[in-house]
Amino acid sequence: MIGIPGDLGRDLCDSHLQMSRRDVLRVGGSSMLGLTLGSMLQLRAENKIAHAGGPGWGKAKSVIMIYLQGGPSHIDLWDPKPDAPDNVRSIFKPIPTKIPGVNFTELLPKLSKVNDKFTMMRAVSYTPKGLFNHTAAIYQMMTGYTTDKVSPSGQLEPPSPKDFPNFGSNIIRLKPPTEPMLPFVMLPRPLQESGVVGKGGAAGFLGKAYDPYTLYPTGGDMDMDKMDRIKVDDLEMRPDMFGVRLHRRARLRNAINDAMPVIDKAVANYNLNEHYDRALSLVASGRAREAFNIAQETEATRELYGRNTFGQSCLLARRLVEAGTRVVEVIWPKVANSDNHSWDVHKGLPKRMKDQSAPMLDAGLSGLLADLDERGILDETLVLCVGEFGRSPQLGISTSGNGNSADGRDHWPYCYTGVIAGAGIKRGYVHGKSDKTASAPIDKPIHPRELLATIYHSFGINPETVVYNHLNQPRELVKAQAVTELFG
Repeated sequence: MIGIPGDLGRDLCDSHLQMSRRDVLRVGGSSMLGLTLGSMLQLRAENKIAHAGGPGWGKAKSVIMIYLQGGPSHIDLWDPKPDAPDNVRSIFKPIPTKIPGVNFTELLPKLSKVNDKFTMMRAVSYTPKGLFNHTAAIYQMMTGYTTDKVSPSGQLEPPSPKDFPNFGSNIIRLKPPTEPMLPFVMLPRPLQESGVVGKGGAAGFLGKAYDPYTLYPTGGDMDMDKMDRIKVDDLEMRPDMFGVRLHRRARLRNAINDAMPVIDKAVANYNLNEHYDRALSLVASGRAREAFNIAQETEATRELYGRNTFGQSCLLARRLVEAGTRVVEVIWPKVANSDNHSWDVHKGLPKRMKDQSAPMLDAGLSGLLADLDERGILDETLVLCVGEFGRSPQLGISTSGNGNSADGRDHWPYCYTGVIAGAGIKRGYVHGKSDKTASAPIDKPIHPRELLATIYHSFGINPETVVYNHLNQPRELVKAQAVTELFG
């Protein structure tokens, strides 16, 4: 593989970042083969340099990201430490699972019966730069990059067209769907910490053509019935708008374009015809409208997922990938740093987790995995469930400057648990190991960047594929390698 010099996020025009002798030799050696630096970048941008492939390469046709924004406590869900000191171990009892020797807590009885369908990643881990708030951690998880713009409060600045793209935007650009279907859908609410809304959730410098379709039903975060009121007005034809009339308008557009070659030339790089035709095909087909109609599901299926916003969002995710959507991101339906139903349990952890968040996760995720498997589409659908970090092993301490009660846990990015399944991922496997207090990895840590690289790999996309930012500077999709050991 030909290497491109530069550190993570390094600008080629930054004069203070000097090339090493090795960098010069790498580029110089390629010139002997007839490749200049420019042509090397062009080749990689077009993804024409061969990738080694390996286990899991190109297995996924779609991906569902279950994003537990807020940061769930790994000790109180998936990685109980019953022999740890009193100020560390969970008050919740450990229970056995389908895998001998692997325990969850009593909060996950349904997931404990289906963990033979997925892989547990016990040591997702990273060391943050500076204050590790939710927004910065979310941005890293969704884009693979850290940001250099932080407000005095420690939060990131609002979303910008200069941001790095969400991984879903990269996927639909490089692997567009083959069906007349929404390529990328985010629901049922945006990524958010306090007043910073949507950071890391858009296409950034790729342009709005690759933004997700956002399905945010009306109603507050505590409204559990909002998914029953889904409206997709922009995917509906007005009563007087028949398909033939819509196509007649398309012919009119073509006639105008033919008469305006100068304008056509000016906008050629924007692929307006391609985007228009895609939208026209989508609306005329009605495929997306059908996918959003979860009322077509049986009561038994809807109950399987849980009759609440999160559960019905997971059900809708299954319907979307069945209909041909490439990327679905289900965002936990509560703002990251908040109280009721949030995973941000600085205070009142026992009640909030037991009565609110954990039962919804248990039903929604277990229902999704079981349903996908029963329908035979788990083998081509990658499912990832993870938060931006875990919670502090020690109760009642402050790790991020927040106040914590004696029964609360603060932010902890150094070691936490994630779940991954489908598309060739091993079943009933535990990858990595945490120490006696779930404070640090002692085997096979996985960085969030490596999770994104694994997603790209699963789609048959080289994680090091180059894209160009708003300044026409080359950037890799993510500067990491896939964790191929996760695949069978």
